[in-house]
Amino acid sequence: MSVKVALIGAGAMGGAIGTRLAQTGNQLTVFDLDADKAAELVAHGAVAAESAAAAAAASDYVITSLNAPRIVDIAVFGKAGVAEGAKPGTLIIDMSSIDPEATKNLAAKASEIGLRWVDSPLSGGAPKALIGELTLMAGGDAQDVADAHNVLKHVASNYTHMGPVGAGQTTKLINQVLCGLNFLAVAEATKLALDAGVDAAKIPIALKGGRADSAILQEYMPRYVAKDYRRTGRIDNMVKDLNGAQDLARRTNTAMPMTAVCAEVHRLLTAAGLGGEDQAALMEYFNGPEELAE
Repeated sequence: MSVKVALIGAGAMGGAIGTRLAQTGNQLTVFDLDADKAAELVAHGAVAAESAAAAAAASDYVITSLNAPRIVDIAVFGKAGVAEGAKPGTLIIDMSSIDPEATKNLAAKASEIGLRWVDSPLSGGAPKALIGELTLMAGGDAQDVADAHNVLKHVASNYTHMGPVGAGQTTKLINQVLCGLNFLAVAEATKLALDAGVDAAKIPIALKGGRADSAILQEYMPRYVAKDYRRTGRIDNMVKDLNGAQDLARRTNTAMPMTAVCAEVHRLLTAAGLGGEDQAALMEYFNGPEELAE
């Protein structure tokens, strides 16, 4: 069933989500401060709005795909923001990856003015969004989470209600800890294989189905070997998420020594100017300071 959806934020991730929603027959209205990004979705059948308020006014659901709590706050509650145009009862689905506490505060502000809120961060990146196979972890009221599925079923093959508002974002932080450590472990193992003279490109095949197997091993070890750095994610976004996990760990007094090391490596690469690169560029850390400085 086609639904009226506003998309606020048409960057790499939002653009992929919007493309999939438009291609699956939904009535998509898009707003992004970068008109060129919105135009890319117009080419797929979306309608560009002059503001977040105008996009929300034309829609029954609003998806936000933004990069920080402050930006989400401005997009929803700022001048010409979603709240100015949204009808009472409009469901805001925040697919950004932001702090759970910030999410709770945003949801409370929305509730005060009659808007509903579901946090639904994702795993799978732009490639999975384009084929409707994202993994989504949702937080919010049970009925709101069920209602959000009317939209999200077009982009996700795995959709789980994790608990109240903020629970989706907490689950995403756990996801990022697991991914960050796995990316780093696979890069380190790749370097060992190369230095030892083993054909590292064969290792994913050799280990397929064993306990060491993972989606990251299968996708990224061949990319590490080939130095295939095409961008499907960003190292600095992982820094943001690992920072969030460490903040949560401090609040819960949880020891996370491996996450601390992983975060430091990502920060080092970001400081070296590789923050905008894909996780595949983690290989540069293991290739020595000469390559890192290039």
